[in-house]
Amino acid sequence: MTTIRLATARVADLPAVMRVMEAAFDPVYGEAWSAAQLLTLFALPSARVSLAWDGERPCGFAAARIAGPESELLLLAVDPDRRGQGVGKLLMDDWQQWALLEGADDYFLEMRADNDAVHLYQSAGFAECGRRSAYYRGADGVLRDAITMRRSGVRL
Repeated sequence: MTTIRLATARVADLPAVMRVMEAAFDPVYGEAWSAAQLLTLFALPSARVSLAWDGERPCGFAAARIAGPESELLLLAVDPDRRGQGVGKLLMDDWQQWALLEGADDYFLEMRADNDAVHLYQSAGFAECGRRSAYYRGADGVLRDAITMRRSGVRL
């Protein structure tokens, strides 16, 4: 694996973030955000988008926000060609380190119950703390549960 460089994304990086978004999120699930939705994060002082680069190629990103002592991972995406190579772990670690420096000591995320990323989140110390039955409706008409996961007291 080549060296992955992480950087805080800026508005000018929006096309790079959207390239990863479009490659990573299956349209069946309707989880991808629009460029307009992402733009709102860049205006919030309590939010951050981190972009992973493989040379000049964007290969992943994480979007998160802080609310008091809590931080929420809003989105995490890795280009399908780079999955299983540690990019997701780098982005998770980067999010939690940023949030810790911003004063967070509780970390949350929500995901579709049948999302394979559960293994990444569990390996980072997250555990299920809630479930919303039939919360997501995909373009395929299937209802899927939402799982809320939490990790407390992160000290990286």
